[in-house]
Amino acid sequence: MVSRRGFIKSGGLALLGVGLMGGIPGFLAEAVASEKSRQLYSKRKVMVCIFQRGAMDGLMAVTPFTDNYLKEARPTLFMSAAKGGNVDPLIDLDGHFGLHPSMAPFAQLYKQKQLAIVHGIGSPNNTRSHFDAQDYIESGTPFNKGTSSGWLNRAVGLLGHDSTPFQAVSLTSSLPRSFYGDNPALAVSNLQDFAIQMRGNPGGANTAAKSFEDLYQQTTSSLLKNTGKESFDAIKMLQKTDIKNYKPANNVIYPNTALGNSLKQIAQLIKMDVGLEVAFTESNGWDTHFNQGTDKGLFARNVADLSACIAAFWNDMELYQDDVTVMTMTEFGRTVKQNGTGGTDHGRASCNFILGNDVNGGMVHGNVKPLAIENLEDGRDLAVTTDFRAVFSEVADKHLKLKNDRILFPDWKGNQIGVMRG
Repeated sequence: MVSRRGFIKSGGLALLGVGLMGGIPGFLAEAVASEKSRQLYSKRKVMVCIFQRGAMDGLMAVTPFTDNYLKEARPTLFMSAAKGGNVDPLIDLDGHFGLHPSMAPFAQLYKQKQLAIVHGIGSPNNTRSHFDAQDYIESGTPFNKGTSSGWLNRAVGLLGHDSTPFQAVSLTSSLPRSFYGDNPALAVSNLQDFAIQMRGNPGGANTAAKSFEDLYQQTTSSLLKNTGKESFDAIKMLQKTDIKNYKPANNVIYPNTALGNSLKQIAQLIKMDVGLEVAFTESNGWDTHFNQGTDKGLFARNVADLSACIAAFWNDMELYQDDVTVMTMTEFGRTVKQNGTGGTDHGRASCNFILGNDVNGGMVHGNVKPLAIENLEDGRDLAVTTDFRAVFSEVADKHLKLKNDRILFPDWKGNQIGVMRG
């Protein structure tokens, strides 16, 4: 018997399936196609978080191109908004900041004031360790390594209403640090070939089932309560359907990449109305120590994928955009000065992107001072002028209607910055 504490309260469930590139399971497509005739759960607000692991160079993604100090510090990496050079020009946002040319899908969203950018964002902890910085961002407690829960798990706990197994879902192969905690969460490598294993419960750590139906057989209706039983019934119904034909809205074609496939599956879960409220996925490969490139190369490919995948997801969400907000995050930025191998090293502040209809968009928020050495952190890095918690709390509070930042970010007492409307 799986205990109520083990099933409902401990850690999260990890749904492990075939690789992300394996396509979308048929039962989801059929469920989406019939969504108008059958809604399993009422529509809810959804926050989608994307972690850019490896530390994105915010100064290349959104460049203060009028800053002569940056031009001097990056003789081969600096990019301009001026046309007619040897590389594609930056997309001029406001006469000072320019968007990387490979992020053109973001330009229209910015112009429509659906996309906001926060620059100079980062952690108050000055570690330049990927592992530690990611841990601090995901726990939400940048000076406490002993925090057992993640900030997104705490956000789920503050939603204040009955949950379904799909309330918090990560499209990753294992549960991210952000979702650790007492509130249930799922890690799904692919929504196909369901298999479940328990995480975080000593008494049930070895309990496994081949499908939701197998786990359902091990439980009781009193354990699952009404919401849980309805969720299992929904899953059992979906598993009996055939699938191969999910058609995104507006004939959208998602990039056939890990991020594209993850966001495509998140879109389907949203359309299915199965109670999804917090979604998480990842974009990897941002550690650009060498051969970073300018309009071509590693960085250009990464930002092209990020912006194209998010834009495809947003277009697919056309009828749901009022209910969805997307936010990116990264552990830290890169050095202002390029290194000797055509790259940049671990730095401090970066930038992030927030997309939604309730976003104060069409603006670059934050404070980026001229990149003279006296303004740099430790004489080398873009200074952190906006604590990541100020932005994360504002997005979660305003979009998900949360009301207790002392629980969400227990050590933070700062102010929000106005990146959300209302």
